[in-house]
Amino acid sequence: MSDALKHECGIAVIRLLKPLEYYKEKYGSAFYGVNKMYLMMEKQHNRGQDGAGFASIKLNTKPGERYISRVRSIAQQPIQDIFAQINERINKEFNEHPEYANDVAAQKKNIPYIGEVLLGHVRYGTFGKNSVESVHPFLRQNNWMHRNLIMAGNFNMTNVKELFSNLIELGQHPKEYTDTITVMEKIGHFLDDAVSKIYKDLKKEGYNKREASPLIAERLKVSKILKRAAKNWDGGYAMAGLIGHGDFFVLRDPAGIRPTYYYKDDEVVVVASERPVIQTVFNVNFEDVKELEPGHAIITKKSGKVGIKKILDPLEKKSCSFERIYFSRGSDAEIYQERKELGKLLMPKVIEAIGGDTKNTVFSYIPNTAETSFFGMIETVEDYLNEQKTKAILSGGGKMSAKSVTEILEERPRIEKIAIKDVKLRTFITEDSSRDDLVAHVYDVTYGVIKPNDNLVIIDDSIVRGTTLKKSILKMLDRLNPKKIIVVSSAPQIRYPDCYGIDMANLETLIAFRSALALLKDRNMYHIVEDVYNKCLGQTELDDKDVKNFVKEIYDPFTDEEISDKASELLSDESVKAEIKIIFQPVENLHKACPEHLGDWYFTGNYPTVGGNRVVNRAFINFYEGNNERAY
Repeated sequence: MSDALKHECGIAVIRLLKPLEYYKEKYGSAFYGVNKMYLMMEKQHNRGQDGAGFASIKLNTKPGERYISRVRSIAQQPIQDIFAQINERINKEFNEHPEYANDVAAQKKNIPYIGEVLLGHVRYGTFGKNSVESVHPFLRQNNWMHRNLIMAGNFNMTNVKELFSNLIELGQHPKEYTDTITVMEKIGHFLDDAVSKIYKDLKKEGYNKREASPLIAERLKVSKILKRAAKNWDGGYAMAGLIGHGDFFVLRDPAGIRPTYYYKDDEVVVVASERPVIQTVFNVNFEDVKELEPGHAIITKKSGKVGIKKILDPLEKKSCSFERIYFSRGSDAEIYQERKELGKLLMPKVIEAIGGDTKNTVFSYIPNTAETSFFGMIETVEDYLNEQKTKAILSGGGKMSAKSVTEILEERPRIEKIAIKDVKLRTFITEDSSRDDLVAHVYDVTYGVIKPNDNLVIIDDSIVRGTTLKKSILKMLDRLNPKKIIVVSSAPQIRYPDCYGIDMANLETLIAFRSALALLKDRNMYHIVEDVYNKCLGQTELDDKDVKNFVKEIYDPFTDEEISDKASELLSDESVKAEIKIIFQPVENLHKACPEHLGDWYFTGNYPTVGGNRVVNRAFINFYEGNNERAY
């Protein structure tokens, strides 16, 4: 993606179902789980590179023995930093105590991080915060083992204010106003309540406190706790939690917005944000990795019993299509085919834009996640050329020379690697002119392959803000002196803010929104902006379920093509000599390519939860009033 766009995070959970001695015997190390967690986090580093965290729980420890370990980092390479710290500590213990080498019991007792339940997390910093205190997993500590709670998630709640107020009403005093703390404290409250009730029952049955402890672990109903805690949540989430005695859960939101996959056999239970991560790390087949159903939780008890429980009634499934277009790794078998299909479906518009002149057109992509869509696009170009070749040969009536036929058959798509991202830009100079000059050189281009009468077609995953496109990419491509530059987005026009886990909270930064505003001005229809503002203001006191998305009215007067053409105009700097054309994927094509993943609210404004309309409402009010703040 040419525009920098951050996704909040990825999760990984491993529960070892056998004693640690089993893994030492079979795989050569009692640190089997730690090693696998390292791989799972590395394979999801695409989901967050600002921070990473790891936590583990040891089962069946004696009082006085440490059973929870946690390490977090915001270093430049946080995953490597975490596991460097873990390795350093492990090696130190082995160097000081060589006798631990073949004694798994001694390793478990004396070395941190080794354990049967492990949780990993990678994240991008959001809300402008990236201190180590903001990095998951979060820990809620208590001397009662059952009341310790470790949590990490891939999520965003739209109603944090309401949830925070609920905690205050319960008599709590949360230490921070964040959705992570709020969610953890909500679960923690009902966990405390459940433990207290079970203990009272056991006390009536004649058990003392020490005897009650293992029985609390057995009787604790995690699904009931989650049902009570999640009752009023509104957002997209895959929420992972470890309870001190060894239970773990991962809960997915009722609309299935955030992805969650799991695998289990007689050795492990594994949960991750992406399917190929589990496939690769545990060497299992595609069909062995299951998708967790929306509104359900996978729960593993300390005993090792695994269950899938419905926690919330599922809504219409609206899993995030941006995961398919960009965020998730393209090595997933389904995602790979979906991205190719997105490229194929764009070709009719591309052929129209180049006037069918494939001979004088060079096709390329902006590195490197758009490569798969590019493959699909090129397959369709080849199909188009084959049709043209067949017609040309048949028109000869069988009288063409071998040379002429060979010349026809030799035509193929002109494919070149044109745009190369040279560096990760560090805009250390704050002066605008200096920053613009630096941004203009983020990409380098390949010289000598474009002729002055050539069209240049570049495919990208999506065009969000268009800043990099205008200030860098188009200027760089124009140095090659093509006749026309056609930038193709495999995603539709992004018209509305996201509020479920993608860092895209403001309307005014979106090129589609700016294009619609410009068209309203051009056609003396700008009064619609004030009308929409007044309608949004009139909804601020309504319940979320009654709020409507009136921001759609900003786009209603125009066709997709008109907005695309205005975007082409806005992104074309006066210094660029080539004609610029921007082509976006139609929403209906997105649904064709990704029929099982219909979450399209950032394109259509059709939010999957009631909180979404309130967020877009607030985003528009912020835009109109000039408030530079998030809408949630």
